[in-house]
Amino acid sequence: MADLPDITPLRQRLSAFTNARVAIGRVGSSVPTGAMLEFQLAHARARDAVHDALAPGAVEQGLAGWPSISVHSAAPDRATYLLRPDLGRQLQPEDAASLQMDQAQLAIVIADGLSATATMAHGAALAMAMVERLRHDWRIGPMVIAHQARVALGDEIGEAMDAQMVVVLIGERPGLSAADSLSAYLTWAPRRGRLDSERNCISNIRPPHGRSIAEAADEIARILSRARAAQCTGVALAGGEALAAEEGPD
Repeated sequence: MADLPDITPLRQRLSAFTNARVAIGRVGSSVPTGAMLEFQLAHARARDAVHDALAPGAVEQGLAGWPSISVHSAAPDRATYLLRPDLGRQLQPEDAASLQMDQAQLAIVIADGLSATATMAHGAALAMAMVERLRHDWRIGPMVIAHQARVALGDEIGEAMDAQMVVVLIGERPGLSAADSLSAYLTWAPRRGRLDSERNCISNIRPPHGRSIAEAADEIARILSRARAAQCTGVALAGGEALAAEEGPD
């Protein structure tokens, strides 16, 4: 049997562009032991990210004294949250009442989503980077730390705070190469019943392997500025930007 070629140089070249599992090699009809162990570790990390609870203290510590309030969705526990996505989109009534005292132009929600790992790793840092860029142009309310939350929970939170815009920073469903990916969802005039097509999303916020905190904060600030001018987000905002680009300057 001929010797198998050494794929180490190929793996090294590809790893400069992705941390996905490429060119892992083989031993007979199986994969190398090291690659199998790495796969099992990644799988365990993904499961932990989905099932772990958000620790509000860890998030609050990164907020540098900025006021915060914790809220919960209608899902009473993690198991229910995973089985009933609809409950993750509904705010507990008592929490909605407490948010009405904190009116803001911009509501920032730091939510666990499907990866509390991502939220605890990047959520507070991104929120404070946003504050640094936006505090002179927007009246920003207290950070809302949301437990058992889906993206649409931000609509009800923003509505309760009478906010012009809501930005939901939420942990995304983990994959086998990324258990700590955070996304930001931006919605103009948040209220219950908003559609996903009415949002803008910035994904793969996970330094050092994905989008950096600074890059994400800059992009969020850009979209917020355009959304305020256009009074919309989502496909309506994207369509308006495309039309303006086609028409060019007057």
